[in-house]
Amino acid sequence: MRAFALAPHTLHDLRGDGETCAGVGELRYPARAALVIAGIPGAGKSTALHTFFGTPPDADAPARAAQGALVVDSHQSRVRLRRRLAWLPYPLWRPVMHAAHYTAVRAALRGAGPVVIHDCGTYRWSRRMIARWTAAAGRELHVVMLDVAPEVARAGQRARGRRINPVTFALHCRRWRGLVADAVRDTAAPGRTTSAVLTDRAGLNRLQRIVFED
Repeated sequence: MRAFALAPHTLHDLRGDGETCAGVGELRYPARAALVIAGIPGAGKSTALHTFFGTPPDADAPARAAQGALVVDSHQSRVRLRRRLAWLPYPLWRPVMHAAHYTAVRAALRGAGPVVIHDCGTYRWSRRMIARWTAAAGRELHVVMLDVAPEVARAGQRARGRRINPVTFALHCRRWRGLVADAVRDTAAPGRTTSAVLTDRAGLNRLQRIVFED
């Protein structure tokens, strides 16, 4: 089947292996869009950023992709802060890392060109904050929701040498299930977003490109 491009404008469910799902090979967004890549820890957010935008895994600051999008990954703040705070247990400086990440997100949204943001999406305050900043910058907010099973996400965590507290991970999973259920039930993009693409790992693997254009 020949792949086609989709310009998301509402909720698009690309999970499964139906004919329409299998045919989507490209996502197209406006040139000044803010695109959030969301999913529970281990879902594959950073991997998706590297696959579609070529962000280096050891970057310590927001990275400009070849097509012009500025990619803001929380791992960038983690890499940067680890150099100074590695002597402390990570849980003690995790809040500093999150603060640095959201500071970078806000600065990026105030700039020019498209912005791609790594965010788990399971915290309501975070979704509202990003939506507010995006609206203030005169941008459209879009989201790609990576819907994977908890055991798959756990494997993703292990592959990256990370381990999320089981209680915290369970809370992420519960909130994520609620977010997905709300989106599917309402058949519309959640919150103040213009569009949401809901995809599983197979759907993500079928995608060939994510582009921004006028």
